[in-house]
Amino acid sequence: MTTPDAPPKATGRQWLGLVVLCLPTMLATVDINITILALPRIAEDLGASSTEQLWIADVYGFFIAGFLITMGNLGDRIGRRKVLLGGAALFIVASVLAAFAPSTEILILSRALIGIAGATIMPSVLALIAVMFPNPKEMGAAMGAWGSSVMLGLIGGPIIGGLLLGSFWWGSVFLIAVPVMALLLLLGPSLLPEFRNPNGGRLDLFSVLLSLAGITLFIYGVKEAGRNGWNGVAILTIIAGLVLGAAFIWRQRTAARPLLDLSLFRIRSLSSGVSLGLLIAIVMGGVGLTASLFMQLVRDISPFKVALWLIIPSIAMVVLGNVALAMAQKIRPAYILVTGSAVAIIGLLILSSVDVAGGMWALIGGLVLVYVGGSPVGMMNSFLVMSSAPPEKAGSAGAVSSTAGELGAALGVAILGVVASTVYRTDLTVPDGVDAAQADAARSGIAGAVYAAGEVPGAAGTDLLRSAKESFTNGLHVVAFCAIALYLVMAAVSYFGLRHVPPTGSSAPPMTEPAEAASAIPPPQPPHSPSVTA
Repeated sequence: MTTPDAPPKATGRQWLGLVVLCLPTMLATVDINITILALPRIAEDLGASSTEQLWIADVYGFFIAGFLITMGNLGDRIGRRKVLLGGAALFIVASVLAAFAPSTEILILSRALIGIAGATIMPSVLALIAVMFPNPKEMGAAMGAWGSSVMLGLIGGPIIGGLLLGSFWWGSVFLIAVPVMALLLLLGPSLLPEFRNPNGGRLDLFSVLLSLAGITLFIYGVKEAGRNGWNGVAILTIIAGLVLGAAFIWRQRTAARPLLDLSLFRIRSLSSGVSLGLLIAIVMGGVGLTASLFMQLVRDISPFKVALWLIIPSIAMVVLGNVALAMAQKIRPAYILVTGSAVAIIGLLILSSVDVAGGMWALIGGLVLVYVGGSPVGMMNSFLVMSSAPPEKAGSAGAVSSTAGELGAALGVAILGVVASTVYRTDLTVPDGVDAAQADAARSGIAGAVYAAGEVPGAAGTDLLRSAKESFTNGLHVVAFCAIALYLVMAAVSYFGLRHVPPTGSSAPPMTEPAEAASAIPPPQPPHSPSVTA
């Protein structure tokens, strides 16, 4: 990446290989939310309790986040294609097991296995794309296609799930993985190159355990805080996760063969890209959740219609994100990212003025600007990370980027969700005529208030519902201002961390500072070198 010679251009075989890589990526994002739609039928058929339903929905994300770093490092050591194809095989077996699970326990176990299999996808795919498209211009286009597959998976999840559940039993939502992963197993060996670092050594199992436990406990605590507030379980679990995370970092600093090479973060482009990925995930997770609840519980729109409304900003994000990547061939990414932050801030200002009643176009227009403004970050951060990483560390770099996204989404839902809930509880007025149980239900959240208001006769019920909707709307406004602050941070990170990065159409790679390259890449150790095989 640091030679003055122009990298070779990709062949048709490599572009076809990209299509094969985008399919499992799309599937992994579809699987994130498609199970939620099937939960009512699963609960009815298997008799799953409310706690078991939460585990069915959440265990997939827990295991993906917990195993990303491990799978990225394993791919660097034994081969990215080998890890990806092994994950595809496990994905098929676990999906079939989930589809025909005879009990809740088997379904939770199979979802955990699907999560482990899913953790092989993102780091392996990103690392393979970086190897297959060494030309910066082509890598930008490939990353754009990859990012589009992520967004299309998120958009298509509810639609595909609704169609399947409308025609088949709940297990059908898991069986869609079988043909996609079978295609990967069939075409992957001939279309995807193998790449590994022969100097990787053995996997540090103690680091694997620390990574899995630390990330899983932290995300569990964050999700608990998002659901039930900052109670003792949430706080203690988050603290335990942070302690184990600190132990993991200490282990990486002292181990002879660390699971995660911390020197990667000395590369300014890489660390800035990871930071931007974390921040945009926080914003999208928090703003998306709050806006969705606002539409359902304040504007009284059904969940299905909410999903349809959200297709508009999601498609705009995909389209404008690819436009931003095309512009980045001639304009420095930092300038595009700062401009995107400014556009998103305008959208958030619109959201901060939305009323309880009114048309949908102001709300959707604000969301479109927020999504469009964030689209360059969503598309470019992976390109910046992967094009900056040394080839032999690409799997680990992809894992770090993906982990940041998982953590950011969980933090956004929890932290910004708590902000909205705090404003809601502070502003809520419970009128006379509402008994203690109904008042407690109303204070627990706007969903409880909507239910309680229906049980309270006369003007008291009407006043309670009006106060709840106004209070939640105020919470949406505060969340919008918090997101503005985060976008200002993103603009600062983009400018100060990435202004040295040339346009992607340039032959120079993002990592152009000799000091960064020297500190991140160990000196060559002949006769070994990273191996690439067809």
